Amino acid sequence: MSSALPPLSVRLGDEGHRALEDIARRRGVTRAEAARQAITETAQRERRRAGLAAEARALMNDRAYVEEARELAALMEQLRGSR
Repeated sequence: MSSALPPLSVRLGDEGHRALEDIARRRGVTRAEAARQAITETAQRERRRAGLAAEARALMNDRAYVEEARELAALMEQLRGSR
């Protein structure tokens, strides 16, 4: 059986308190559960963003990809202009 982590105390301020109350009410969960969910979801979102940023950096350093993207952009511009 794993030991429980110690409780965490956070001062939210008025805006944070209202946001937490709103999340808890809409989801039908306690404020503690709403806070846990919000923290977990934010961490997941930041990991996804970091992954996407790394992927974009890698693509920008791929000369073949950049050339293909430029060719595609030029073709789209031609097609747009021929209306």
